[in-house]
Amino acid sequence: MATWDDVVAIAAGLPETEESTSYRTPALKVRGKAFARLRTEAEGGLMLVCPLAEKEALLASGDPAFFTTAHYDGYGAVLVDLDRVEPGHLAELVTEAWRLKAPARLRAALDAERP
Repeated sequence: MATWDDVVAIAAGLPETEESTSYRTPALKVRGKAFARLRTEAEGGLMLVCPLAEKEALLASGDPAFFTTAHYDGYGAVLVDLDRVEPGHLAELVTEAWRLKAPARLRAALDAERP
């Protein structure tokens, strides 16, 4: 079972990531752009930005860790049930969400750190 603190710990290793808020809920941003948000809506979950094709693949996989709501139809974001997601998969998704919002210079800096 993952928690928001686990998500923050994963993101702490990503350049210029900051804890912030978005829609009055905890969020992670890079250069002011949100890439993750802990939802307090009835369905809960962690919102992570992702390409639409990846969202569709995650939802089609049947893995109960991934879901969406009508609010996110047509939007590049998937909802993650932190109680069900595998830790390694969560780390990969958080990193990829960061990459989508980070400027090229920061992505290059991360790639230089991680061979």
